[in-house]
Amino acid sequence: MDETKRSGGGAAFSKSSSDDYKSTAASPAAAKKVTIKSADMKEDMQKEAVDCALSAFEKHNVEKDIAEHIKKEFDKKHGPTWHCIVGRNFGSYVTHETNHFVYFYLDQKAILLFKSG
Repeated sequence: MDETKRSGGGAAFSKSSSDDYKSTAASPAAAKKVTIKSADMKEDMQKEAVDCALSAFEKHNVEKDIAEHIKKEFDKKHGPTWHCIVGRNFGSYVTHETNHFVYFYLDQKAILLFKSG
């Protein structure tokens, strides 16, 4: 069953998860604050998404490349078709497969990851 979620750079969701993750980055300078804003995803997969995003931010500087890295990793590990949006200022209204949606922040960057199609 599909569900529809709405996100707008944090504006659409006032609830913030108390299950913030700590970055496992090697150096304190690289540590990022992780805030899950909205999720319809099992916690282990949420943690995987955060870890994948942290890895993507270490390897890439351009938001498009970061989104591509995360999308391709999730396509590989969890089958097609995943979509990923990364940025500081965007709105969205998406339909996703049940249990396959997460919207979170790494510091000031928002990451929207969902499976659809």
